Amino acid sequence: MPVITSLLETDLYKFTMWQAMLHRHPQAHAQYRFVCRTPPARPLSALCAAVDAELDALCALSFRADELAYLRGLRYIKPDFVDFLRIFRFQREFIRAWAEGDDLHIVAEGPQVHVMAFEVFVLAIVNELHARPLDSADLRAEGRRRLQAKIQRLRAFLDEPPRRHPFEFFDFGLRRRFAGDWQREVVSTLAQALPAAFRGTSNVLLARDLGLVPIGTMAHEYLQTFQGLGVRLRDHQKAALEAWVQEYRGDLGTALTDVVGMDAFLRDFDLYFAKLFDGLRHDSGDPVAWGEKALAHYAALRLDAHTKRLVFSDGLDVERAIALYRHFADRTQLGFGIGTHLTHDLGPPPLNTVMKLVRLNGQPVAKLSDSPGKTICDDETFLAYLRQVFGVAAPAP
Repeated sequence: MPVITSLLETDLYKFTMWQAMLHRHPQAHAQYRFVCRTPPARPLSALCAAVDAELDALCALSFRADELAYLRGLRYIKPDFVDFLRIFRFQREFIRAWAEGDDLHIVAEGPQVHVMAFEVFVLAIVNELHARPLDSADLRAEGRRRLQAKIQRLRAFLDEPPRRHPFEFFDFGLRRRFAGDWQREVVSTLAQALPAAFRGTSNVLLARDLGLVPIGTMAHEYLQTFQGLGVRLRDHQKAALEAWVQEYRGDLGTALTDVVGMDAFLRDFDLYFAKLFDGLRHDSGDPVAWGEKALAHYAALRLDAHTKRLVFSDGLDVERAIALYRHFADRTQLGFGIGTHLTHDLGPPPLNTVMKLVRLNGQPVAKLSDSPGKTICDDETFLAYLRQVFGVAAPAP
């Protein structure tokens, strides 16, 4: 059976960004590139033929009537976008995979509204194919033991005296999961065991099937896209946020902060945006320092931080989420998106893979992460210019 059997099995933010781009910039042309950030235990080049077969299967899928009906029931999804999805099919000519030495290369290039949704599927495919040779009954048993240990740890923590705001976490583990059936088991187990704290999943298919809330708003590619749309580069974050506000008009109000770094983001996140967005999402850099900057920014704007939410999603595990909760829970609302630690914690190390937007309309785009290893760009000249425009220092060699 193919790794992906439903086009609904992707992260919610792919749909929300997809709709925004279809409505506002359907003519944009994009290139996305797969990267494995750390050396894998086994060469990924060996997966190339299997990846090609999975991409063939993916491009044969279309949205089913019941899947479209579910999307139509989400109040922020517009009828015309569902009508677009009704006729949508991935085009095989827009994506290719090849091997060079030990490395696996995957590039998707074409109209952005036809290639942007490849990302999550490609990452899930590569990670599951890489994990399959290791799968066994004993490995699954170890995964269940670790999952139960997390549940017991969280139950003990939740018995502590309550803070002002509740502890809420959700599954962000689709992209680097061990396997599709394993993610389903993990998410359903957490939903049954911790119903008050486990609030949903980014996996739209699982959210539908298990009666959970689908979680997500925007990713880096959304703000990066505006670097190549003809607006003044200095204004691309404000243009992206403004377009989001106009598209969703109060829904999906969590803004991602680290496309050019938190300091540069906050310079653009003025009183107008701070009032319109419900909160912020952390995805790189020191989370405590980031949270303190966010709270100081709200205070400087004379906004009540108790009406806002900080969402943490950078490489979290249970202990880190608990520590962050204890630090901030009496000062603002919180959410914790935990990914690989939930869906690929069975013993063998997971891959550290991404598939990022690198070019838009023939021009380079970049992510200036607060974590140097997460910076993404294939053009050093543009990267230096972006740093100059936003006053972001290059990392120390």
